[in-house]
Amino acid sequence: MNCNIAKSILNGTIDCPASKAYTHRAIFLAALAKGRSTIINALKSNDIVATIDACTNFGSTINHNKNEMTIQNNGLLLRSTFIDAKNSGTTIRIAASISSLFDKQITLTGDNSLNQRPMSPLLKTLTSLGAKCSSYNGKPPLTITGKISGGEAMIQGNISSQFLSSLLMISPYLKEGLIIMIKDHLVSKQYVDATLAIMAQFGVVVNVISKYKKYSVNFQQYKATTVHIPSDYSSLSLLLSAAILVGNKLKIKTSQNDLPQVDHMIIDILNTMGVDIILDQNIISVNSPHNLLGGKFDLEHNPDLLPPVAILALKSNHPIEIFNVRHARYKETDRIAIISREFKKLGLLVKEKDDGMIIQNTSGVLKSANLNPENDHRLFMAFCIAGMYIGKCTVSDSESINISYPNFIRDINKLGGKISKSM
Repeated sequence: MNCNIAKSILNGTIDCPASKAYTHRAIFLAALAKGRSTIINALKSNDIVATIDACTNFGSTINHNKNEMTIQNNGLLLRSTFIDAKNSGTTIRIAASISSLFDKQITLTGDNSLNQRPMSPLLKTLTSLGAKCSSYNGKPPLTITGKISGGEAMIQGNISSQFLSSLLMISPYLKEGLIIMIKDHLVSKQYVDATLAIMAQFGVVVNVISKYKKYSVNFQQYKATTVHIPSDYSSLSLLLSAAILVGNKLKIKTSQNDLPQVDHMIIDILNTMGVDIILDQNIISVNSPHNLLGGKFDLEHNPDLLPPVAILALKSNHPIEIFNVRHARYKETDRIAIISREFKKLGLLVKEKDDGMIIQNTSGVLKSANLNPENDHRLFMAFCIAGMYIGKCTVSDSESINISYPNFIRDINKLGGKISKSM
């Protein structure tokens, strides 16, 4: 469904959604932990439903009431040999490793977008550990048959850190333990730190032999626990960009804890552009200059910051260069190509590079346009924010927000946003 976007000014307080990355990991680990775990402030979205369904297939009983989710591990009992991960790359990559713990053939697939995402590095590693794996040219649909027992393994790191995270998460189940070595340069490193941090909350110790290069995990048992999910800094970064472009005293309410935040880098990026970030307890607001300063930003370990940083070029009279983020081409879409293509419609000068882009508002005159995020949830939200800044824009594929922020349009319109759906 398309959305018509008019010029808007946002005022008031908005709640930042819970972390998608931590919600995924907490549910999977609770499904692997002996006993009954509780997750507070879990995100509700289609991607999380995919993970819940996968863990139900692996034998867990899961109930979600209001702000609390309970997960009962009934032992790894395979209820179905078919897993539909929908649009969730995190789901299929972690579920693929868990599937290797069973001695039955399990099929994993997803929607058309997910079935274009690379899986071969993980499949090669699982095969080296004794699993039988097949795929469609290294992409889903997949079939995996275990049972692996552990040992030593190598994993490719330059496409996605999710492959390493998924191996780390199943390693306590392996009777021989697991020593994992990372081949090539590891991207999105902080997501591995997030995985280790939440594994520790479930009582598992990981031996860091060489950070981002080699890890060792002994055979041990996850312990049921209670986990509080913090706000999602990937979503927060989009809301901060909205505050800068179309906000008038807009405040963002967040939930914090000691878990590391992968995209906390957005604060440093905004400071570089001349934005003051004000934190009053758990409320964040901004003081933004009339024109941003631009800058050069390495997003190798923060690929989800690409859309919110890119749209700030609308208000910058200096170039914004984003680099070292080639792996953003392997997200739900090729985000580099789509942003480059759509921003040219708005009158921005865009130089697309293999690993990023340079964006500049050279004329100061922006044009309304019909924008196509190609069913990518983060691009849809970013394009809506751009539309509210420019006015008279149309953005397609509103259904995509169900992946990470189902209430985005409702929440924005409550603050004064003018986003209306049309056929």
